[in-house]
Amino acid sequence: MEIGMLPISASKRGKLLAAGYTTLHSIATTSITHLATDIEVSESEALEILNFATRNSALERSSGSNTNVIQGGQTAWDMLNEERFSSSITTSCADLDNILGGGINCKEVTEIGGVPGIGKTQIGIQLAVNVQIPLDYGGLGGKAIYIDTEGSFMVERVLQIAEACIEDMSEYSHHFHKDNQAYGVKMHPNSILENIFYFRVCSYTEQIALVNYLDKFVTEHKDVKIIIIDSVTFHFRQDFEDMALRTRLLGEMSLKLMKLAKNFSLAVVMLNQVTTKHVEGSFQLTLALGDSWSHSCTNRIILYWNGDERHAYIDKSPSLKSASAPYSVTSRGIRNSTSSSKRIKMV
Repeated sequence: MEIGMLPISASKRGKLLAAGYTTLHSIATTSITHLATDIEVSESEALEILNFATRNSALERSSGSNTNVIQGGQTAWDMLNEERFSSSITTSCADLDNILGGGINCKEVTEIGGVPGIGKTQIGIQLAVNVQIPLDYGGLGGKAIYIDTEGSFMVERVLQIAEACIEDMSEYSHHFHKDNQAYGVKMHPNSILENIFYFRVCSYTEQIALVNYLDKFVTEHKDVKIIIIDSVTFHFRQDFEDMALRTRLLGEMSLKLMKLAKNFSLAVVMLNQVTTKHVEGSFQLTLALGDSWSHSCTNRIILYWNGDERHAYIDKSPSLKSASAPYSVTSRGIRNSTSSSKRIKMV
């Protein structure tokens, strides 16, 4: 049971979210005075909300405690087999897929960050299209959720990449089925666009509310195999003075995204911006939201320029080696680097 189930007005729910109360447990662990001050209600009203949250939060924990113990009884052998047969989504760049172990893995949260113009949104759109590649072509045949916080999602670009994806599949089909002229790609660019659920959020409270809603949405749309947030950073860098509140909100949001990835066997991709960090007397570029945020993802990929060529570097991963690979942003989407002389560099 989440904030949306509280027997209060929509405006008070909005104030709860804005103050960082995204779960019943977060309400139950605060004081009446703090709650009343944070959402601008009387202490008697705060007490009613607190009592409701405390009662239902305790019920949820007690009813789910035995189940959680049972679900935790998994052997390391089972976990290894799950990893071996886990699904991945191609980036359409063979070099990049190679260092990623086949592509962006499901059941994991992957953060991709870099400077403006490096191709973050292009990669996000490419993944939203590629997740729909049918099983017969080595894809997942799934759907995508695209959360746009910056207004950078361009549907014309999605159509362009979708058309190129179908052309690639058609070429693949003709190559491997030369004797069967009737064998063709049964996909249309319009159907690819229809399978991308687009959400535009204009504030951090909307972003938190949407992430809280995703559990219900994905339950009703079980064929969703990727969630893309472009970018996870934007609203949390705009006029946010209470850093403790920001840290708490981001921590709760990242936990929910990790649970979504695991529970629904889907990939979560968070696109991030960069900032400057003062290290040993000099300023260096680093991904935004601070060092603590780096623990919110399974894999962290940093995009950067090497001369006039784009590169992707695996900065953090529990299973992948640190490595870099070149990639290109073309009219057809993400592809191998145009420079054939460049090789993957293993660190």
